[in-house]
Amino acid sequence: MDVFEAIAGRRSIRSYVPMPVPEEKLRRVLEAAQKAPSAGNRQEYRFIVVTNEETKKRLAEAASQQAFVGEAGAVIVACATNPERRWHAEDVAIAIDHMTLAAYAEGLGTCWIGAFDEEAVKPVVGVPENVKVVMLLTVGIPADKGRLRPRKSLEELVCYEKWQE
Repeated sequence: MDVFEAIAGRRSIRSYVPMPVPEEKLRRVLEAAQKAPSAGNRQEYRFIVVTNEETKKRLAEAASQQAFVGEAGAVIVACATNPERRWHAEDVAIAIDHMTLAAYAEGLGTCWIGAFDEEAVKPVVGVPENVKVVMLLTVGIPADKGRLRPRKSLEELVCYEKWQE
């Protein structure tokens, strides 16, 4: 599968088969994050992989009671280790996006979770006070393919040389 197939095929998956993510697939997903670019190549992030059922349930509670968070094979808690740096959120987002594409290529489903209470997540997984939880990512074996969402046309999204209406 090439990157364009992964970009076109990836969906946000909110329904998972109740089984663990194969370790070798999860490792390749994490290696994709490791290879992501970051500002100044600082790589100031850390990813906590959660597979414990009780811990996943607690993360689901902290994520606006979104039950599917606890039902995924794994939840990755994506953290910025130096949140005072201007580009911390962008760096984490690039790494997460690499993970979503790698997961799709591995036959796994993912869903970005931005709706969560950071102060509730931190004690669940032992995140220090000086570290910022930027995003949660569910990873698992999809129970369905998700649905294709409508996309705006390129003409609606892209301007050349200057802003255009």
